[in-house]
Amino acid sequence: MTGTAVDEARRRLGRFGVALMAPMAPADAWRSAAKRMENAGYGAIWVNEAVGGREVFTQLSVMLPATERIVLGSAIANVWARHPAVMQGAASVLADAYPGRLALGVGVSMEQIVEGSGQRWSSPLGKMREYLDGMDASVAAAPVPSVPFPRLLAALGPKMQGLARDRADGALPAAMPVEHTRRARELLGPDKLLVVVQSVILEPDPVEARGIARQSPLLTVPGSPYVRSLRTLGFGDEALSGGGSDEVIDACLAWGDEKRIGERLNAHLDAGADHVCLVVMSPDLGASTDQYERLAPVLL
Repeated sequence: MTGTAVDEARRRLGRFGVALMAPMAPADAWRSAAKRMENAGYGAIWVNEAVGGREVFTQLSVMLPATERIVLGSAIANVWARHPAVMQGAASVLADAYPGRLALGVGVSMEQIVEGSGQRWSSPLGKMREYLDGMDASVAAAPVPSVPFPRLLAALGPKMQGLARDRADGALPAAMPVEHTRRARELLGPDKLLVVVQSVILEPDPVEARGIARQSPLLTVPGSPYVRSLRTLGFGDEALSGGGSDEVIDACLAWGDEKRIGERLNAHLDAGADHVCLVVMSPDLGASTDQYERLAPVLL
């Protein structure tokens, strides 16, 4: 992807996007949520997957025709869910059908998810490097979109970020403090995209907000890559145990009223992010879209 194309992706994504990552919901509900997010003024909608269940390219194909301008992105498309040639082909087909409206985030997921799908976990860096080789080898067999789509790697640590710099159009880290964004930008350099995924809790009471935050499994799942990355930022075992100390929670999640959350999200932009994807901790799709609409006037 050329520098000019990276600039085009930055323009299309805008400063803020949202993640629609709720559990199962009918297709009409996803279409309605996508339209609401576009009408609210966000630049992108990001969706995820594990292995099985909600398949990310099918999900994107449900929402793309229901909208007109907003970018749809995968955060992430799981490399363990499909052959690399299928990943390249699926993304190319959607990018060809909806020029300039697809962003492809790919990631290696976590050991627990992969092993639970019946596959054998292997070195994340080696797996991703081999997978990118397979994607690149299959480009000639896939459609050629009129607007190239950006390929981003879910990258928390410096080695994966280095691979994102050298083999992709940028990085897509999640659930990390602002300092992590600053370091990622320094490693990537100015010519790569940096899309940061930030969890938010619209709750001004600190005890209530931190209690909600500790319901997330990111810091408690065995072998959590988020724990490893937070250790490199200076957090010790005591701070990272039990779902995270108050200091860890406050560093990793944005909580409070609309104004306070807006300040945190803008801090990521000031630290070098091109685009920030909000993730509200909400039980269903309707509640998520309601909260994103509440935040839109502060951000957009």
